[in-house]
Amino acid sequence: MCSHHITHDGSFATQSNAALKPRNMPPQLPWLEPEDLLPDPSTAWGKTSPAPGLLAAGGALDVAHLHAAYAQGTFPWFGIGQPILWWAPDPRMVLKVADFRLHRSLRKTLQRFRASAACEIRIDSAFGQVIRACSSTPRDGQNGTWIVPEMVVAYEALHAHGTAHSVETWVDGKLAGGLYCVAIGGAIFGESMFSHATDASKIALAALVCMCLRNGIELIDCQQNTAHLASLGAREMPRAEFMQHVQKQTTQPPMAWHFEPVYWNALL
Repeated sequence: MCSHHITHDGSFATQSNAALKPRNMPPQLPWLEPEDLLPDPSTAWGKTSPAPGLLAAGGALDVAHLHAAYAQGTFPWFGIGQPILWWAPDPRMVLKVADFRLHRSLRKTLQRFRASAACEIRIDSAFGQVIRACSSTPRDGQNGTWIVPEMVVAYEALHAHGTAHSVETWVDGKLAGGLYCVAIGGAIFGESMFSHATDASKIALAALVCMCLRNGIELIDCQQNTAHLASLGAREMPRAEFMQHVQKQTTQPPMAWHFEPVYWNALL
């Protein structure tokens, strides 16, 4: 690890002046060179800092570094004009698949979807389309996107490596919605969803839940707490508990990434 750090306001400092920071300032943020390893997630900024869960800045987005990051429960999240920012929130938002809330309206939607010959779930058939749709689809309360071009390129490489996957909702031969995620062994890390039709992203998430239930996967990481995720059954988990889950599941055999209509029986 190099001796330079980036402070909470984006300026740089060295270890020689680190002791001069005011007591009310958060710890200086490690600045990573491309070859550096990520710090331990337990050293991420705490709840009273300007950016709770922020772990480090800089580094690289190549396949090896992304794989290592997810294997220690860390993910990149940054905007245009920012350096790569690495996060390890505490608590962590997770969805235990057994707790997935299948509301009555969604149940009816899934039943119609399953019964229609024009509707299908595909896996990994259009990863590039999915991540670009996640990047470009407008969202309430958000101005811009964190899925910047560098992230698209990085996750397409991760997909080519077999570590990133897309779950896709297709209607009448068109991509109507979907999600993409990262998977290492039995650890599943949800990234982003999009919909171009009502409930299309929820259908994709329900399909992923069914795949997890089929393969004995207990939990999907959702990263950050949102009301939408909470409405579907996700809840917060202490980071230490989440890390124990990750350390265990990353050593397990990977899930089979395909979907069969019979998998809907796990929910319907």
